[in-house]
Amino acid sequence: MAPIVTTAEIDRPAARVFVCATDPSLFSQWQKGVEDGHLEDTPDGTRVPPVGTKCVTTRRIGGTSRPVTSELTHIDPPRTWGLRGTDGPIRAAVDVLVEPVTDSRSRLTISIDFTGHGIGKILVPLMVRREARKEMPENIAALKRLIETS
Repeated sequence: MAPIVTTAEIDRPAARVFVCATDPSLFSQWQKGVEDGHLEDTPDGTRVPPVGTKCVTTRRIGGTSRPVTSELTHIDPPRTWGLRGTDGPIRAAVDVLVEPVTDSRSRLTISIDFTGHGIGKILVPLMVRREARKEMPENIAALKRLIETS
């Protein structure tokens, strides 16, 4: 199946949009079901995390808080960033693209796809994709408000 793609134009420079869209500590402010998030510390203390860095988010799933681990697959600030889930029955693949429209306006595109493992093979086509299609426009609208008001 094709990934779920959501796009918004945001009245902020690309660098600002990129930082807000890719900072796991901000995910709870714009993603439904996320309670907390962080990247593991980089071994050399660099500001740009290297590919392979772990991202851990705590998500509310089925009434329970659960940690979900992903791995950074690519990063090219302030343009692209991607994660792939590494554990659990439902694993998301997320790609972020930020394109400058003008010096002060950017286009943000978030693409998400899912693979199921175990029970996730049943849940992804029955529930997960449908919920993501509904939530992604709400999430990106919340992110746009967060960025434009900060």
